[in-house]
Amino acid sequence: MDLANNPRVSVRSGQGVGKTGLEAATALWFLSCFPYPKVICTAPTRQQLHDVLWAEINKWQSKSPVLKRILKWTKTKIYMKNYEERWFATARTATKPENMQGFHEDYMLFIVDEASGVADPIMEAILGTLSGEFNKILMCGNPTKTSGVFYDSHNKDRADYKTRKVSCLDSPRTSKDNIAMLKRKYGEGSDVWRVRVEGEFPRGESDTFISLEVAEFAAKEVKLEPSGDMLTMGVDVARFGDDETSMFAGIGPRVVGEHHHFKKDTMVTAGWVINLAKELHVSHPYLNRIRIRVDDSGVGGGVTDRLNEIVAEEGLPYEIIPINNGSSSLDEHYGNLVTEMWASIKDQLEQNMSNFINGDMSVLQLPDDDVLITQLTARKWNMTSKGKMLLESKKDMKKRGLKSPDRADAFVLTFGEYLMEPDTHVMLPSIGSVAVKR
Repeated sequence: MDLANNPRVSVRSGQGVGKTGLEAATALWFLSCFPYPKVICTAPTRQQLHDVLWAEINKWQSKSPVLKRILKWTKTKIYMKNYEERWFATARTATKPENMQGFHEDYMLFIVDEASGVADPIMEAILGTLSGEFNKILMCGNPTKTSGVFYDSHNKDRADYKTRKVSCLDSPRTSKDNIAMLKRKYGEGSDVWRVRVEGEFPRGESDTFISLEVAEFAAKEVKLEPSGDMLTMGVDVARFGDDETSMFAGIGPRVVGEHHHFKKDTMVTAGWVINLAKELHVSHPYLNRIRIRVDDSGVGGGVTDRLNEIVAEEGLPYEIIPINNGSSSLDEHYGNLVTEMWASIKDQLEQNMSNFINGDMSVLQLPDDDVLITQLTARKWNMTSKGKMLLESKKDMKKRGLKSPDRADAFVLTFGEYLMEPDTHVMLPSIGSVAVKR
């Protein structure tokens, strides 16, 4: 009814409340009840558009004896039989503004799924197309970012839209067990809870270093293959407390191996590092360089020393690279090395989004690991009095009730592009072959 009585409707929601079903029903309603309509359905990714929304439309159309008789569904178009050229719905991925242009009709509807992830130039092209008296737009999505057309529709441009919020807490369709799990895992005040459960925009994007949006995109939408002939491992070492010892191994832009454990001594950790390196060398025999980056501050120094002994004793072709996260950065804009390393991950994740919009290849894939994503997106930053960016300390994170981001630090050690060997100040690029002082 909102859409029948208003030209612009925007719905923010938690996950699993049925927004895709609503979009499907809306598309079929518009096709069935207005003469010579055009319905343009779009989403940020091909998977979301075709495998989710377009399939949902087909499901509901095929359940109706009437709609099966009057409408013809194909993989890219649904049309009124005998009126294919002027009476249809079509699927257009939101990757280029020109994909949204050139549509004109008295009765026209744009349905934008996962609207928070659609870039502003594309949204502006859609809005510019809606010039007719009965031209409408329905935007739906999880409110993952605090900027852009979708955010503005619920905030500064709210007067121009009919808006709705659908919380998982109010929906009979959602899993109460899943809601309880999210409450235990993230807490009611977290941004993950606000976005995924309450259907609210995140509070923390302004001072959170890595946004939830870019992390989830890299985990759920980016699909890359290992590339190159070098294996890099990152090891963040804990010991007997509540922190986690974590290690990731990557070839090119993606993780190929990982291991995590609690409450083990440094000798056991060193053994797991060597074991993982050997297993991956066997399964990827083309590798000609294996480097192992260890957080050498604190208890990590013991792991570094033992790894060097094992490499010497067994004659292993591994480079053991100690990293002191608290040391000075190479770039004067950052307060320390760990901030610079995290910034390189932030840049790569944001580059994924930019490349997707421009039709280019993504640069980094995240494992679909809720612990890793939460740790990457929970850490904040501030500006020092000297104008340097400084990542929130683990001590301050714990004061906020958060666990140490050990898994995220291991991932950053593995894929951070700009690292420095502390004793030599020699740049170690993430791809290529370089002589390293042992």
